[in-house]
Amino acid sequence: MTIAEEFRSRNFSIYGQWTGVLCIILCFALGIANIFHFHWIILFSVICLICSFILIFVEIPLLLRICPTSPAFDAFIRRFETNYMRAAIYLVMSIIQWLSLIAYATSLIAAAVFLLIAACFYALAGVKGQGFVGSKTLGGQGVAQMIV
Repeated sequence: MTIAEEFRSRNFSIYGQWTGVLCIILCFALGIANIFHFHWIILFSVICLICSFILIFVEIPLLLRICPTSPAFDAFIRRFETNYMRAAIYLVMSIIQWLSLIAYATSLIAAAVFLLIAACFYALAGVKGQGFVGSKTLGGQGVAQMIV
């Protein structure tokens, strides 16, 4: 299945996963960009960076097989295999970034918006009863099993 066929499948979990990949890039870039403020916004930028690394392992399952991680971390990441759990983690991460507005408005708002969009896609997939389908391009649906 190509990327175009995945998007035509109208499965919201595919949309959520690709939005999640965009969130990884945004959280990493915006976390670094905002870490140089001399204010307590640094805390939110560090949290944004941590979120990007967590999302890498959530959205790209192939990395759990390649990277040496602890069994506790693997168990934590495997909790997010359903659409509802992924929607929950994205919603929590989005709320944390929205709370950065308490300090003052920064570009972390963009990360909050895209995390919220990904949470909505996963929630829609859950509500519509669509099972989680990982993108083959990102290492889902048998690609990770072929490596081992």
